[in-house]
Amino acid sequence: MSSQVLSEQSLGAQTFVALLRAHTAVTRHLNAKLDAEHGLTISDFEVLLRLARAPDRRMRRVDLAHEVLLTASGITRLLDGLERAGWVARDSCAADRRVVYAVLTDSGVAKLRDAASTHFAQVETLFGARFGASELEGLTELLARLGGEGSGDCEPPE
Repeated sequence: MSSQVLSEQSLGAQTFVALLRAHTAVTRHLNAKLDAEHGLTISDFEVLLRLARAPDRRMRRVDLAHEVLLTASGITRLLDGLERAGWVARDSCAADRRVVYAVLTDSGVAKLRDAASTHFAQVETLFGARFGASELEGLTELLARLGGEGSGDCEPPE
């Protein structure tokens, strides 16, 4: 988008474009680090984290897709790779054969903990190099208004 077109946009539109650009830059940077060090994408990491936080480390695949903003085919492709690696298993529902669960394996928990040990340090470095503590607090508050309620705790459970 040219700067002339951007200057003619509302402040809200300019903010949205800045948010998209920031998201893309941060995602590319952190995705490259996770892949190089742990063989995971950010989406893989998020799925492992959500499963780790779920009761009995399991979720219906359709619910998982909804939470990580993937289509049914997108979550299938992602989970297929995690299943081949042994980090996630597929389980059926005895009461309804149409329901399929994704279950985090012990190996998946270990992979998540290993990746989390460096990933969150990289997040801290990336943001800490660009923002002071009060700026991060303000940014967190502002972005939370867009993202709705939810836990800001990203660490895997013990």
